[in-house]
Amino acid sequence: MEKDLTELHTLIDSHFDKRKKEEEELLSLTDRIETRRSERAEQTKIRAEREKERQNRVNEEKARKEEGEAKKKAADDARKKMILSNFSYTGYNQTQPGAKKQTEREKKKKILNDRRQELDVDHMKEDQLREKAKEMWERVRQLEAEKFDHQYNQAKQKYEITVLRNRVSDHQKVSKGSRSKRGLRK
Repeated sequence: MEKDLTELHTLIDSHFDKRKKEEEELLSLTDRIETRRSERAEQTKIRAEREKERQNRVNEEKARKEEGEAKKKAADDARKKMILSNFSYTGYNQTQPGAKKQTEREKKKKILNDRRQELDVDHMKEDQLREKAKEMWERVRQLEAEKFDHQYNQAKQKYEITVLRNRVSDHQKVSKGSRSKRGLRK
């Protein structure tokens, strides 16, 4: 009986020890769960703030672009009004040669501004940046090809002009020679 009693006490003690360990594990687990929940809440809060900041940046950038476009449009309208006011519609066109050069300069600036593209890479990810770089590389390659074609055409036209001038001068020499011979015969 004593043996059973001691065995029973040892079983009870081992049971209470196991229960105590399980309660400790349960408490540590609940503590970990609570800390994880608080970390997640903080992370979602940080993400929400970052998203809000990103939206604000996007909205500011959009507003800046719209403002820039409005300024550009106003400047274009003002330039058009100035150009129209410089024209006089009485008889001949009395614009100065300097004004014509200025409008050519303005045309060049306008064309360059139209060709220039805004580069907004702040919000882009690595894949998007690579894609943008490929697009820019293709654009540069295309422009270089166009430049080469234009230079080739220019050189070809210069050559053709030189050949035609030589032909004209040769023709004039021949016709002068035949006139002088005709004059001698008469």
